[in-house]
Amino acid sequence: MSTVPPHEPQPQAENAALLRPKVLPLGAAVLIGLGAAQPALAQSAETGAADAQVLPTVTVTDQAPVAEEGYLKRTTRVGKTLQDPQEIPQAITILTRDLLEDQQVGSLREALRNVSGLTFNAAEGGRSGDNMMLRGFYTFGDMYLDGMRDTAQYNRETFDLESVEVLRGAAAMLYGRGQAGGVINQVSKTPLPVDKYKLTGSVGTEDYREGTADLNKTLGENSALRVNLMKRVEGSWRKNPANGAEPEVDRQGAALSFVHGMGTRDEVQLSYYYLQTRDNPDYGVPFDATTKRPLKRFGSSAFWGTDDTFDDSDTHIATATYTHRFQPGTEWRTSLRFADYDRSYWALAPSRTSAPAADGSSGSSKTRNTDYQTVALQSDLTHALTLAGMRHELLLGFEYLNEDSHRRSLRNLAAPGAPAFYRPGIEDPKASATDFTGDSYALLAQDTIEFLPGWKLTLGARRDELSADYSNVNSPSLDYGENSYRAGLSWLPTANQHYYLSWSDSFSPTADLYQLSGGEYPAERSDVVELGAKWMLFEGDLSLRAALFRATKDWERNTDLETTGAILTRKRRTDGLELEAAGRITERWEVFAGLALMDAEILKVAPGADPRLKGQQPRNTPDYTFNLWTTYRFMPGWKAGLGAETKGERYGYNPMAANGPFVNGKFSPNVAPSYTRWDAMLAYEQPSYTVRMNVRNLFDKVYYDAIYENGGLVVPGTDRAVILTAEFKF
Repeated sequence: MSTVPPHEPQPQAENAALLRPKVLPLGAAVLIGLGAAQPALAQSAETGAADAQVLPTVTVTDQAPVAEEGYLKRTTRVGKTLQDPQEIPQAITILTRDLLEDQQVGSLREALRNVSGLTFNAAEGGRSGDNMMLRGFYTFGDMYLDGMRDTAQYNRETFDLESVEVLRGAAAMLYGRGQAGGVINQVSKTPLPVDKYKLTGSVGTEDYREGTADLNKTLGENSALRVNLMKRVEGSWRKNPANGAEPEVDRQGAALSFVHGMGTRDEVQLSYYYLQTRDNPDYGVPFDATTKRPLKRFGSSAFWGTDDTFDDSDTHIATATYTHRFQPGTEWRTSLRFADYDRSYWALAPSRTSAPAADGSSGSSKTRNTDYQTVALQSDLTHALTLAGMRHELLLGFEYLNEDSHRRSLRNLAAPGAPAFYRPGIEDPKASATDFTGDSYALLAQDTIEFLPGWKLTLGARRDELSADYSNVNSPSLDYGENSYRAGLSWLPTANQHYYLSWSDSFSPTADLYQLSGGEYPAERSDVVELGAKWMLFEGDLSLRAALFRATKDWERNTDLETTGAILTRKRRTDGLELEAAGRITERWEVFAGLALMDAEILKVAPGADPRLKGQQPRNTPDYTFNLWTTYRFMPGWKAGLGAETKGERYGYNPMAANGPFVNGKFSPNVAPSYTRWDAMLAYEQPSYTVRMNVRNLFDKVYYDAIYENGGLVVPGTDRAVILTAEFKF
């Protein structure tokens, strides 16, 4: 099979370049490697051609070492085509596999602590899966897996992830409906062109136990199979004092990926992902109605759940991707995905007045059973050409998405007068069901034009059409079409500098899986203006970036699934500054750090909300966040790490309540206090094995990392936790 090199390095092609056997004629090897022998060769030539000998061709096979990635990722597909992230005219944060492993990260939620300007939500009327805010805006509709929508409500893991990419700002032109904060894209591990195996085992405090396997096997010259397995259980320092129950994490998963034609003209990749969770959910502690701070009456360790409360989910994702490389600079990539997300949970929200009870009777039951299925098709064509003396990078794309969602409360199986009791999957036939079915179609086009040396202009447009039917909302059906745009002006005076000004917008329809307002209000619209700079220092080993942005959003919906027809704010805005560093300062010293300063304000209040909210700070949007992780190799084989996570005060309040967040006429919302959490790491690394100790919350500080915005609860973070890990590579 003949191979055609892609116009840009593909992931497998990059690995192939690093790892495939190098086959060279002996004469070529001599010419390359024995330059010092030239005088001898000249002397031989002087003695006469008769003495020259013709040597037979000998094949030399060798294997190049794998380049270490570290904390700096040099390629990304977050822009629909493989690019250097330094060349994208938009802020982007990439969490590499090396960073996640050094921190012993299991869940996606834990990984995202490394993203500045990001905060966590809790509960949200049933939205208790991965639920984050970025730049002060929701991201629950902006979750992606390998560039395809992954917005179901479940708790994600990282065992099969190569990296996590966060494209900041509105991105509807690339991805369709979404928010102003940005896109969170999970990048899966893919097969490698060499045999490679790694087994990992971890134990720690609070009954922490985890085992993973990452197994890659070549199946011929251009085919390989990769299998990733995970099992993790984890307890908590928080307990119900009446029955000893505690929040728990119990998860296991498997991911298989097969590729044929790796790095050739025609490449096919098939993958299947399964994740099972059997958790006991934690809805935290209540706010004090008087102080507006976390309630201290029952202690920060109080847990209102029982051994019977549960959060069960099963996720199945099957994907097929075909890539055809016509010629250098032209590539066609098509992906088809089938996904099924089943989830059922019963949680007990805390009480301000009653201590945790053994039978759970003092807590408020929150139940849900959901089944969400999707069929997605994406096809993108990239083409590089020169026209009228200018370099063009064209992107054309088509997308189709079918969604079928069902949601209903569980049935109370308790006898009359007894405390509530629920079991997974047993729905209440008397409760109203919320069903959603929709078909989305989209066309997109983008061109990046180098109109002068070092100057580039990016222009893109997209059209989305959705036909939807749903129940239990104000309007039973909806057809809509929305346009999205993207523009960026870049100046790259040298290979290590990029200065840009960009504008992008986004939309979210008046009703879909996540917003139940029907056709009562216009679609949400957002736009983001960003002025940024990116630099590469230390011969390209350290990346620095800075960004000033203004993000504005209109007709923001209330995202609590218990509420229909509610507008959260008519208009609000976040102005911000972001600074970030990622990479290697010296051969021994690596760093990943970010700072976000945000000034968020409600510009227009929602219909029916308290007009005094105008000018106030929106929910869960702190003035500042900071994250740091750094490691240093202080002697052969030994590496130490230190990290910090800092967040300012975050507000939680219900703007639709009778008196909103106002007390005696003054703005007095519930407040999650600011905090700084420190982590540490010590590792001994050898080529075939690694032993690592991680300490989370080094100083055992009580802090609150997730807030329920529409209600009165906040969730404490981990106490001091010690995890010992052993890795074996062969």
